Amino acid sequence: MSNSVAPIVLFLAPAEPVLRERLTALGYDCRNLQEAPREEVFAALPTAFGVVIRSRFDIDREFLDTATQLSFVARSGVGVEHIDLDYAAERNITVFTSPEGSRDAVGEHTIGLLLMLMNHLSRADQEVRRGEWIRGGNRGHEIKGKTVGIIGYGNMGQAFARRLQGFSCEVIAYDKFKTDYGDEYASAVSLEELKSRADIVSLHIPYLPENHHLVNAEYLSGFQYSIWLVNTARGLVVKTDDLVEALEDGRVNGAALDVIEYEDQSFVHLDPKQQPPAFQRLLELPNVVLNPHIAGWSYEAEEGHAQTLADKIEKTYGQY
Repeated sequence: MSNSVAPIVLFLAPAEPVLRERLTALGYDCRNLQEAPREEVFAALPTAFGVVIRSRFDIDREFLDTATQLSFVARSGVGVEHIDLDYAAERNITVFTSPEGSRDAVGEHTIGLLLMLMNHLSRADQEVRRGEWIRGGNRGHEIKGKTVGIIGYGNMGQAFARRLQGFSCEVIAYDKFKTDYGDEYASAVSLEELKSRADIVSLHIPYLPENHHLVNAEYLSGFQYSIWLVNTARGLVVKTDDLVEALEDGRVNGAALDVIEYEDQSFVHLDPKQQPPAFQRLLELPNVVLNPHIAGWSYEAEEGHAQTLADKIEKTYGQY
């Protein structure tokens, strides 16, 4: 790249300092608008060669049309449901994501959620703190000997599969976007076969319109066995009302949810007191583990996202 003026990159969301440092070293003019109001951000967009974002803004037609010189959007993280990918492609704007940065965190966290769920670790901890010593009521189940079905075999699904090695379980995976994706960690199967064999199901799929409430009553009724369900993907792929019913009637043995259907778009807030009855019931059920969307939020993952984006930007555009 060569030009008399350094290309401007607007940071519209927090990122580890290494991203700004590396882009600055490449010759970019990095400007911090993380706390700037919408009006100030939109006033600066026409000058931007690139933007670094999370989920603060919809990257829609209005945003992209305002950013008349935009070449790339660097999404620190994974989800792109708030980005108009088709229009970005039409405008020849590259959208970078960084799933590689948090895949290890998600893989480890999913293991942790599954162990908590199947061994009642959170419940037992709270009982002991209340002075209750309940052993038989907290008897757990082993992963050993079970069949684990992974739905979505991308960065996150593969990271989870690798971490299941050593548990003496069978791992199978289904991914509708891939072919020939079986590997040493998981066997590729059809969705029908996965539903007929799985004891444990872990979701690692993106949010897409066709995935909205994918896991509903009909979907859950299609499994041959009662399953343990783990969701570290997106809350909106699970219909909470139907999940609650399945938990209550035994079709689902238990659920560990890092993501909740009712989160706001930026995933940074959910007031439990303001949620519908289905969520209130989740809070009451003893076979449910809940997290505030933190599976990919390790300290190491934050730097991983920054380094991944810097690598991709440098590879695509080089040094100024």
